[in-house]
This record gives sequence, C-alpha cells and structure tokens, in this order.
Amino acid sequence: MTWNVEIEPRQCIASGSCAAIAPDLFALDGSHARPLHDRIDEDERALDAADCCPVLALTVRDGAEVIGPRP
Repeated sequence: MTWNVEIEPRQCIASGSCAAIAPDLFALDGSHARPLHDRIDEDERALDAADCCPVLALTVRDGAEVIGPRP
C-alpha cells in the first residue's frame, strides 16, 4: 500500500519538524517544506510528522481517507 503526502505551502511556516522527523521524506525548500515524493510506502514517520506540524499543513492520505494528522 502507498500513501499520498501533501504540504499546503500557504499554510506551512517552515518549522522543519517534518524534515527533522523524516529527512528522507520531507525537505525544507525556502519558506516552506515539501514532500520529496507525492506517494510513499506506508511509513509511521509520515504520520508522526503530520502530528507534529505546528500549523497542521501536512496531510497524509490512504486513498481518499485522511489518516494524518491523527486526532
């Protein structure tokens, strides 16, 4: 199974928490972060990164279902 990861650039404040948690999945790119790949293999670190984003700019989807950030 694969997940989709998205970062909303207008919402992202480039805190770097996602890149610190999973540097092989996310990178800081100027004034915001970006996923290195749109689709990833299931990876708990992507969910952790979504949970830790201070402005909830990172979304992880399994198909149409939003699975991160977790409630």
